[in-house]
Amino acid sequence: MSGHSKWSQIKRQKGTADVKRGAAFSKLTNAIIIAARSGGDPNTNFSLKMTIEKARTANMPKENIQRAIKRGTGEVTGAQVEEVLYEAIGHGGIGIIISAATDNRNRTNSEIKNVLTKVGGKLASSGAITYQFERMGKLLIDLADQNHEDLELKVIDAGARDLEEVDNVLLVYTDPRELENVKRSLEKDGVVVREPSLTWEPKTLIEISEKIEAEKILNLMDALENLDDVTAVFTNATLITNQNE
Repeated sequence: MSGHSKWSQIKRQKGTADVKRGAAFSKLTNAIIIAARSGGDPNTNFSLKMTIEKARTANMPKENIQRAIKRGTGEVTGAQVEEVLYEAIGHGGIGIIISAATDNRNRTNSEIKNVLTKVGGKLASSGAITYQFERMGKLLIDLADQNHEDLELKVIDAGARDLEEVDNVLLVYTDPRELENVKRSLEKDGVVVREPSLTWEPKTLIEISEKIEAEKILNLMDALENLDDVTAVFTNATLITNQNE
């Protein structure tokens, strides 16, 4: 038998346990700074609210969160942080989108290029990879003790575009502009949602079944995500694992 597993699902299971706390806080700090540029009130800035929720889940100290918000709004001075999107091609011709937040673009460029060269891959020109993906909102709902049919109806009524069940978790996909509305609608209906985020979802998946090739891809994703400036990595690879191995 064979089983399919998207990279994003594998990484969701791994969580942040394999990332040093200091590096995780650094990534979250930069994300908060960028989000806070659109306003320092999470009640009116949903992007900031999502990022703060991630920081709290990671047990980031409240004072660190507040300091990052003030840096974003300009109340506290600090290095200028910018969001940068990279596109790359990996083993087997897979597409990779790398999101980074950095105060030194030259350093980040060099680090990403170095990983791609060493582990396997190369940068692609702007637009060469993103067209293979779609920008979407994403929510997670734990399925334990849930009536699946009733829950799916609530999700559809809330305005979700698609849903997928993985490891007793319902992945809910939305139009990126409707993520906040869908979240609020579900919560109003008594549904507990977690980890709201904006994601890049592949339009078509590339199946990787050869074990050595799959390991190279996993190593590449790990190496990229472990870079201090990288905030997220997306790919259109689907790893097909042999259940008997």
